[in-house]
Amino acid sequence: MNKEFVEIRWHGRGGQGAITAAKIVAGVAFISGYSGVVMAPTFGTERRGAPVTTSLKISKEKIYDLSPIEEPDIIVVLDHLLLSEGDVTCGLKPGGIIVLNTPKAFETYNFKNYRLATADITAISVEAGLPHGIINTGIIGSFAKATNLLNFDTLTKGIEEEFRTRNPQKNSLAAKIAFEKTVTGG
Repeated sequence: MNKEFVEIRWHGRGGQGAITAAKIVAGVAFISGYSGVVMAPTFGTERRGAPVTTSLKISKEKIYDLSPIEEPDIIVVLDHLLLSEGDVTCGLKPGGIIVLNTPKAFETYNFKNYRLATADITAISVEAGLPHGIINTGIIGSFAKATNLLNFDTLTKGIEEEFRTRNPQKNSLAAKIAFEKTVTGG
């Protein structure tokens, strides 16, 4: 993966926080030296549970292309059930990374030509003291482990800043536990 320019597509459901997670990663990327950061959410009807996609492009150079991502380097899937509702891996570059929130074992999945990272972010978030279904900060921990793209401590500071009035320690704890429990492989 070219760390000079990285395209990340986030797949979630309304209310899970995919857009907020991408926003936190975007902010941390910017303060980490990526001068080009573009985030573009895409969603249909705005309702809880509806599929949501967010494109996040980060680059060491200014980005002029504001279009949605068609060939991502990384996809982040906040709900494993989305795998059966559409081809979330569509366009993922060979050797690309899939970060997946799932209660199923890592060995359950067989994504040829891709690297997979899994964790039960839903359970981890509850373990961290967050309400059931709040998984955006936990998925950032899995993202950090799978990609090694951004400094983990800087990501947790970004999480705490975003949630400074809403359980900052519980949210950063969810990311820390997810980082530790994420299973990665080829």
